[in-house]
Amino acid sequence: MEAFRRYVVPGVFLVLPIVQIVSTSVTPYSIPEEMKEGSVVANLASDLRLDVKTLNERKMRLDIVANKKYLDVNKETGELYIVEKIDRENICPSKSSASCYLRLEVTLENPLRIFNIEIEILDMNDNAPQFRRDAIHLDISESTPKGDRFSLSNAVDPDVGSNSVKTYHLSESEYFNIEVQTGRDGSKFADLILKKTLDREQQAVHHLTLTAVDGGKPARSGTASVIVHVLDTNDNTPTFDKSIYNVKIMENSPIGSLVLHLNATDLDEGSNSDITYSYSLYTSEKTQETFHLNPTSGEITVRGMLNYEDFNIYDMEVIATDKGANSLSGQCTIKILVEDMNDNHPELSIKSFQSPVSEDIKLDTVIAVVSVSDKDSGENGIVDLHIPDNMPFKLRESSDNYYELVVSEALDREKVPEYDITFTVTDRGSPPLSDNETMTLELLDVNDNVPQFPKSFYTIRVMENNAPGALLESLSAFDPDLHENQYLVYVIIEKEIANTSMSMLFSINPEDGKLYALKTFDYEIEKEFLFHIEARDSGSPPLSSNVSVHIIIVDQNDNAPVIVSPWRAHGSVVEEKIPRSTDKGSLVAKVIALDTDSVHNSRITYQFLQVTDATLFSLDQYNGEIRTMRMFSYRDPRHQRLVVVAKDNGEPALSATVTIKLSTEETAVKAYSDMTEVPLEYDIFSDLNLYLVIGLGSVSFLLLITILVTIVLKCQKAKPSKAAPPSRNSVISERNSTIADSTLVSNDAYWYSLFLAETRKGKLVVRQPVPKGSRYIVSSIPRGTGLTDTSDSAASTLQVFILNHVLLNLTYLLIFSTTYFLGGIIFYISGLSVEHCTFKILKTQKSQVGC
Repeated sequence: MEAFRRYVVPGVFLVLPIVQIVSTSVTPYSIPEEMKEGSVVANLASDLRLDVKTLNERKMRLDIVANKKYLDVNKETGELYIVEKIDRENICPSKSSASCYLRLEVTLENPLRIFNIEIEILDMNDNAPQFRRDAIHLDISESTPKGDRFSLSNAVDPDVGSNSVKTYHLSESEYFNIEVQTGRDGSKFADLILKKTLDREQQAVHHLTLTAVDGGKPARSGTASVIVHVLDTNDNTPTFDKSIYNVKIMENSPIGSLVLHLNATDLDEGSNSDITYSYSLYTSEKTQETFHLNPTSGEITVRGMLNYEDFNIYDMEVIATDKGANSLSGQCTIKILVEDMNDNHPELSIKSFQSPVSEDIKLDTVIAVVSVSDKDSGENGIVDLHIPDNMPFKLRESSDNYYELVVSEALDREKVPEYDITFTVTDRGSPPLSDNETMTLELLDVNDNVPQFPKSFYTIRVMENNAPGALLESLSAFDPDLHENQYLVYVIIEKEIANTSMSMLFSINPEDGKLYALKTFDYEIEKEFLFHIEARDSGSPPLSSNVSVHIIIVDQNDNAPVIVSPWRAHGSVVEEKIPRSTDKGSLVAKVIALDTDSVHNSRITYQFLQVTDATLFSLDQYNGEIRTMRMFSYRDPRHQRLVVVAKDNGEPALSATVTIKLSTEETAVKAYSDMTEVPLEYDIFSDLNLYLVIGLGSVSFLLLITILVTIVLKCQKAKPSKAAPPSRNSVISERNSTIADSTLVSNDAYWYSLFLAETRKGKLVVRQPVPKGSRYIVSSIPRGTGLTDTSDSAASTLQVFILNHVLLNLTYLLIFSTTYFLGGIIFYISGLSVEHCTFKILKTQKSQVGC
């Protein structure tokens, strides 16, 4: 039992049967061709009343009967969709039926069900009409009457119905149009109709375009070329280029010479245009015997001898005939004139010729006289005389057939030493005859050229320490004149430099211009010379020129560097002393060397040749500064030996060495601080503040105290006490090792004065700077003076220490105050009986004084 339900989808009409086991009916669908891939045709699950969820379990599949698989079923949704674009023309190539179907089977299992589906593929206008051939060729005679019909091949369109060929169109033509016909099967074809008589001579080929248009929307079309070839008929007569020909020919022309080439044309083609030439009955036998006419090419050539005196005019008539069925012909008249021949050569004679001549000969001077003649008459007897162009001469006619050769331009032997003058005489015949004769004119030299050097300026580089007599350069000049006019003598134009003549320094060979050095040059004394050399010829009068010569002395590395700092009194060993407490990076010494060579050779670098400890000192290779790389340790030896080599940049390099012997000395204090580091541990130092306050109270009071202190110190010095050996902890004051440096004497050095007093409880270190701007202060403190050693009581020693300490501070305070108020007068108090007060100089940016 079957039930039908209709589902309407875009472009699809379907009727679905519901079958229990096997469907015996067909379910029709209709879809247009060329649908996109993936397009849904219908929902089979819904149309066949199937449960979508069971499609995978029931193994739903789609089988296509006798066709390619263009469709498939989505088992998830039950939709029938396009797998590949469907082309109706491929599925149903035959146009016998307008319908095209695609048959499918849908199979399900458990329970088994088979549904037959038939899909109608609807035609779309996706194909344009096409002709079987791109070009249609037709041959039509030009004599064909108008109104005749010619069949044209029809176009083919794979589409059906209204999408197939509907009509034809022909491109615009003056001679043709078309008429569209309908066949029994409904196909369309066109006939070509001649509407105007053809003329092959006007247009031999007609190019037309035939267009086939289908009935689709939008309409498609295809084209083919229609080429009409017009067949010829013999309807044109041969025609010559001219109706009358006048030809001239020279007598004695050789047999076979071409007189005239006739050319007749026929607008027809094929045999209708093939032409033969022949004499008419009006042409005399004499003419036919003298001239030959080629019947195929139309060439007229000489057959017999031509003599102007016997016969000088020939008349003939030539006929041109075509080879058509009904032959047509044309004719022309020819007149041949025989001309006289120029058979006598002209003659020339040199009457006078002057050679050699001086190159400074004046213009218009006559050099030669020439006569000419010709035995012919008329134009053949008229002659012309000429010489080659681009020569400094010209011909001047003096009388009938006589010519003079004169100078027209200035002569220059150095450019052209001689001239080959060819006199050529030519008549005016046709063809012209000529004769010639060549004469050679030699030029005598005149001293009119100055010597010339290849260069206007010579730069010669000479290496110093050259050997006397060494060849420097060959300064040869050139003189284009001849003989004695080109013999050159070279001289040095005298010039004094520092009362020294150039001829004492240099010598030149007067014959060949080779320049020599007469002495050995030293770059450090003489660096360059500038002078002139003259080249003079031996002409009369002599001519000369000069050239500038620049001699540059090139430096050699012949001077070794000289150590100028540190200064060495004897030998090359320099002794320096430095404290062992020297900080890292301190300047120990500076080596300065000089080299008198040039800039390149005098560039000096410094390096250690020998060093006791490579980790202790560093040397700047460019400025020669020796600095400490670290502080001294107790393991370092007391004496350090540094050998510094100063090497220049020459090739080979020269060098100088200096040996610096450094001695390190122990100091009483391990380190110096910018601040007071040891606290005062004695009660008696409380009185020191009182003295300081009193001292700062009044400048006048300080002045008085200073005078009293000076008297007391002098008195103490006058009373000798028991001599005591220098204290173990005394400070040795002495100037540090001299450092040779351009910046050694400056206002930026540091000065320190250290005072060390030994007590029962500890040590006292006091540091204080001197006023800014002070120069070096040299103190002469006795090195052997010691503190008074008293064994009676420790208090007496302490009192002496405190007294000296207070007095010394008051003295410095007085110096500062006086400098401020009195304009910088600094009192230097000498002779203080303080044991081993020392001054130490260091290069820094401030000035400080410590005591």
